[in-house]
Amino acid sequence: MIEELIKDLPIFASLPDDEIQNLSEMLDRKSISEGTLLIREDENQGGLFILLEGKVEIIKALGTGDERLLAVVEAISLIGEMSLFTEEGQHTASVRASTSLQILEMSRQDFDALLHRQPRLAYEMVRTLTSRLDESEDLTIRDLRRKNKQLQQAYDDLKAAQEQLIEKEKLERELEVAREIQSNILPRETPQRPGFMFGQKMVPMSQVGGDFYDLIPLGEDTLGIAVGDVSDHGVPAALFMAMTVTLLRAEAYRAPTPSEVLRNIDLQLREMNDMDMFVTLLYGILNYATRTFTYARAGHTLPILLDPVGEIYTPARGPGQPIGLFADFDIDENHLEISPGTSLFLYTDGVTEAIDSRGELFGEERLQEILRTHRQIPAQEVCEKIFQELAGFREGAPQHDDVTVLMLQTD
Repeated sequence: MIEELIKDLPIFASLPDDEIQNLSEMLDRKSISEGTLLIREDENQGGLFILLEGKVEIIKALGTGDERLLAVVEAISLIGEMSLFTEEGQHTASVRASTSLQILEMSRQDFDALLHRQPRLAYEMVRTLTSRLDESEDLTIRDLRRKNKQLQQAYDDLKAAQEQLIEKEKLERELEVAREIQSNILPRETPQRPGFMFGQKMVPMSQVGGDFYDLIPLGEDTLGIAVGDVSDHGVPAALFMAMTVTLLRAEAYRAPTPSEVLRNIDLQLREMNDMDMFVTLLYGILNYATRTFTYARAGHTLPILLDPVGEIYTPARGPGQPIGLFADFDIDENHLEISPGTSLFLYTDGVTEAIDSRGELFGEERLQEILRTHRQIPAQEVCEKIFQELAGFREGAPQHDDVTVLMLQTD
């Protein structure tokens, strides 16, 4: 049985029967358990093995970052023969049992003696080594091709990542420019009028947003005041906001009443509105001399009046629909008396609908309490205080909407 297995090896196939018989009697048969390291690369173990049963892994650079599985060898095979042809008998790769094995071990001395008795064996060894070298060369070429493909993929990925980074930086710069443009659309100066003090602040959810406010000098004793909130967020909302503000300023100088201003804006926006967006808007005219504020409201939050002792007054809610959706829409119109010491507060729903980490709304009660508590400080400081309270309320939760506040205090 052993003789037949030995003769199945091409290198020994040409040996005479008596030599095969001699090898079967001379060689030690061993059982090797799974996972055993049979040969270690660069070590001199002085011989070769005939694999009778089982499978082994041929591994290069075992235990290093460059470890590579060269092949899985099955019975009947010769293992470790390359070391016989190196000057110091070192093995060129490691061999590990992937299953339990049955092997025959041949020492270097036994092989040298066999070679002297059977010189033709050298030709078979050359053929075997040539075949092994061809296989090794093919494997090396395939491995190099695989690595070149991986390197090319890594290069392509790096190039794509770099292009994405450049595009991201370009987009961030464009958004920053858009933010600057949007900021410049808002009033640059606060009206200066004895007995009246203004405060205002807007913070978009992202770099640009759809909220806005405006203070439009209309005459010696009149000032147009507006606060608006465009549906959606980001760049589309910012573009729609810019159109709305432009139309608002044009109509504020042309139309005699706030309701006519809103209807004219609605008519023009619907003609240009291909994005199905809309805007809630409160626009009113403040008369410094009479201390009145006459406004029209299109779906926006109601204004808040705060008297000198901290009493809150919110006008009755009339029908009012957003601008940009309906050909014939309702507008809520009202007239407020702003007596000395009274404050007028306008805002977008990003204030009261702010959400904390538990999903709770900031709400109108918290807003009104801030207005009561800080009614004695300047209007701009009140606006800043509201944003501080909002940040503390969110407790790190992200801002989900644009936020705008505008306050008028009177002496």
